[in-house]
Amino acid sequence: MVILLLAALSGAGWAQVAASGKLISTEIHYWIDPQGRASLEEVLSLPSTDLQALEKPRSFEIDRGALWLRYQPPALDHARRWYLILEGAAFTNRATLYQRGTDGQWTEQQAGDHLAVSSWAHPDRTPVFSLDPHAGSAVWLRLENYPAPVSASLRLVDEQALRALRDESLMYLGGYLGFGLLVLFLGWVHVRLYGDRVFIAYVAYVTCMLGFQTSFTGLGGLMFWPNLPRWNDMAPAIFMLWLTAAGIWFVREVGALSRHSRRLYRFVTAWSVVGFVFPLFYFLFLSPAAFKLLNLYGLLSVVLSMSVCFWAWRKGEVHAGWTFLGFLPLHLAYPFPALRSAGLLPDSWATQYAVLIGSAIEIPLLLFILHRRAKEFNENSARMRVINSTDPLTGLTSVPVLLLRLADAIRRARRNAQDCALVLVELSNHAEIVAKEGREMGDRALVVAASQLSYMAREMDTVSRVENTRFAIVLEAPYRPALLQAFAQHVIAKGLGTVPQLPSHLTRRFRVVTMTLPDLSMTALASPEPEGTQLLEQMNRALDHADPKKVVLHLAPPSANPAAAPPQLVTDSA
Repeated sequence: MVILLLAALSGAGWAQVAASGKLISTEIHYWIDPQGRASLEEVLSLPSTDLQALEKPRSFEIDRGALWLRYQPPALDHARRWYLILEGAAFTNRATLYQRGTDGQWTEQQAGDHLAVSSWAHPDRTPVFSLDPHAGSAVWLRLENYPAPVSASLRLVDEQALRALRDESLMYLGGYLGFGLLVLFLGWVHVRLYGDRVFIAYVAYVTCMLGFQTSFTGLGGLMFWPNLPRWNDMAPAIFMLWLTAAGIWFVREVGALSRHSRRLYRFVTAWSVVGFVFPLFYFLFLSPAAFKLLNLYGLLSVVLSMSVCFWAWRKGEVHAGWTFLGFLPLHLAYPFPALRSAGLLPDSWATQYAVLIGSAIEIPLLLFILHRRAKEFNENSARMRVINSTDPLTGLTSVPVLLLRLADAIRRARRNAQDCALVLVELSNHAEIVAKEGREMGDRALVVAASQLSYMAREMDTVSRVENTRFAIVLEAPYRPALLQAFAQHVIAKGLGTVPQLPSHLTRRFRVVTMTLPDLSMTALASPEPEGTQLLEQMNRALDHADPKKVVLHLAPPSANPAAAPPQLVTDSA
């Protein structure tokens, strides 16, 4: 999908070159009004020597002034409609086109992000102006863009080329936005799945990236906030700063800086916070100096993120190194808009779409890297959870887990008026095995016993080692009491058989205590978990006090106070 998106974006660039008509920037003369107060009449009265030829597309730093462009259209086909596009300037503050009509009167058309896009002469992503092919006189374009440099890159197109350019750009930008929203959804799914803070930072980063691209390309002003000129003007700078700050936050989490350096962790955190609050100060002290400081913050953030990723990788954080490579497409594309913002490059397809293509590669790469990272960490956590909830020797469920499942089994049995059962199995000759064969063989006999009991139990049942040589089995409902005797005899027979893991002469002797649960004529005890504990204690006492020659004991269901009453033996067999 990423490859198709990149091909589509590249196709959009070539389609723009093919369908966008004639680049006319080299046929333009310009004049800079330092104060920005000159009227059209004053500009028309300027001597021709004050106008300079625009030899190539470029940007101008005019502060609060205005840039006047004079263009003499060639003879145009009267059968077609013609338009003048201010190329790539989705964030020009104000653009006004003046053209003298056939009646000698000057008409004006306005666009720019200081005006609601819905009020533009021709609402679009970038300023678009219609040309009267019958006029034949020169047109004047006045531009202002405080505090950023203003670009003077114009293109002459007919109606067909304008429509094709608009449709294709909207289609590909819509594809990018849809792809970004899909990645954003997957990122949020990973937040819910793994509960890892790094995915929260990633979601914030992708959200700011989508906001930045939407505002930077002019799609937001055209589609989402056409009646909010103030926000349309502020959005590119805000999302750029938030995007940078979220990227630094993301790098901090991936690099696990708190584990390696508290000072670096605090510094990177402070740097990220600066990016989130910078918009307040930027628009409060709006000036060329503040604009240059904004660009400097972005440039230093790129250097900082690359340095932190490399440093964390050297400290052993493998995924920080992969993150460095994941950021690389965006870092390679960043100089194009950065140089445009500095006035060193004019507006062009590269300055407008390079970051978009870089992010189209970077965002899914980062998601894949984070997925692998979370999967590895989750597998480690799962192993730790298994260690905490299982018996280290046999791998069986731990006693606390057994008690919880026993309590659930009793509740379900009471609710459904069905029987379940609890079985206690003891390897009675374990001490004899250890004395003759050694501790290792004794442990192996316990492991084999655990394996055999797990095999005999159903998938829904639970087997646990409750003491050194004793195992408990919860047989979930429905379980017929008549089957308990056969189950107990099967356990005894398993112990008498031979297994490849143990010497053939080694005999294992089991003793079994069974109990059918619950007594449906009695009221449940107050707390299910203590009830399970009391049941195990009752069965252990019964096994401790029973005749050693008796290998199978069956106890009646517990009374209302099982601790106070001795266990009642129902059946036994030698």
